[in-house]
Amino acid sequence: MAGYLIANYKITNEEGYQAYIAAVGGTILSHDGEILVAGPGSEPVEGDPKPVTVVIRFPSMDALRAWYESPEYRKIIHLRTDNTEGTMVFADEFVMPG
Repeated sequence: MAGYLIANYKITNEEGYQAYIAAVGGTILSHDGEILVAGPGSEPVEGDPKPVTVVIRFPSMDALRAWYESPEYRKIIHLRTDNTEGTMVFADEFVMPG
């Protein structure tokens, strides 16, 4: 069952964030991640979401956690956390009962 990373945030420092964007793609691909949604332009329909939404699918929750805890991602995570404000969750793929 796939594992999904879902993030929603605003960029607080564009220059620092661009360094993250330049570095993160390779770490995702090396862990078999697939970027499904990434970027600004989220359309608010309810609540107060931030303008950037990211959805990444990994083959499993274990693969997602392995990416998140990997040395290569740990080395660059500060480029996101220092330059954005928002939320991130990990979610299991939904399987319709029955």
